[in-house]
Amino acid sequence: MALFSFDLTQRPPRSPRVRLGGFVCLPRLLDKGRAHLAGKAGEYRYNCPLDQRWFSFTGLSADALLGELAKGKSDSEMLAWILETTPRRREPSEILGWSAYMETRAPGDAESHQVFAESLAKLAPAREDIASWFDLLDLDDHVSFGGRA
Repeated sequence: MALFSFDLTQRPPRSPRVRLGGFVCLPRLLDKGRAHLAGKAGEYRYNCPLDQRWFSFTGLSADALLGELAKGKSDSEMLAWILETTPRRREPSEILGWSAYMETRAPGDAESHQVFAESLAKLAPAREDIASWFDLLDLDDHVSFGGRA
C-alpha cells in the first residue's frame, strides 16, 4: 500500500475534536504524522505537546506510531494496531472520559494563560467565545488558511 500523503501546506489537519475509536486528537495526529513522513507538514509539528498528551494516555511512543504510519496503513488499520499494541489498555469509558476532558481543557497555570491570550490576541482579539485549547487550535487552523476570525 502506498504511503498516504497529506499536505498540510495546503490545508490543515483534521480538528482535534474529530474522534477515531473514541479518541480525540488521534485523526489530527495521524494527519500530522503522514504529512511529516511526506515532508509536507508545513507549520504543523508531529509529537507536539498535544500529541504528547495522547501518547502519555495510551503509553505508545511517537516513533512506534510513525513507524506504523510509514507502512501506509489506513485510519482503521492504525486504530486496530493502536488497540492491539497500547501498553495502557483503556476501557471505552476511560477513552471517552479522557476525550471529554481534552475537548474542554483550558489553560491552567499563569504561563499557559499568557500563551493562550497572546495567541488569541494575534488571531482574533474581539472573539470572546474561545475558551479551550481545541477552540484556539480550530481558530488558528481556520485563520491560517484564509478564513475570517
